[in-house]
Amino acid sequence: MHEVTVSENQTLLDTLREQLGLTGSKKGCDTGACGACTVLIDGKPALSCLTLSIRAQNKPILTIEGLAQNGQLHPLQKAAVQYGAIQCGFCTPGWMMSAKALLDRNPSPAEIDVRKAISGNLCRCTGGVKIVESVLAASKGQAA
Repeated sequence: MHEVTVSENQTLLDTLREQLGLTGSKKGCDTGACGACTVLIDGKPALSCLTLSIRAQNKPILTIEGLAQNGQLHPLQKAAVQYGAIQCGFCTPGWMMSAKALLDRNPSPAEIDVRKAISGNLCRCTGGVKIVESVLAASKGQAA
């Protein structure tokens, strides 16, 4: 748990990056269109560039930095590497957090479920195919 002082118009993204040093969530479009800033608030995907920090007060927030546990990559991270779903990496934190929220509520999603869950996350490198494959592999425990 972190306690910080924020201004009433400060975004969660700016608080995470500037005050807490959590730079995994990216500032892409800064208008909510690309999904690079996606974090989980109370287990649900949220665009941190559009979320005021004060709206997240006293709520659990998970960023990409918290995905690995005890030095072990999360299955989504392992699968992303294995299936080539990371190229430039800019979109990775956002889609990965969206995928985590999906797998938390639906551990065995269909391809259409994965596509819908990550539909707000733009990727210019992979076209999304490798991302979908990696999420499905992670859901089936197929990540090495």
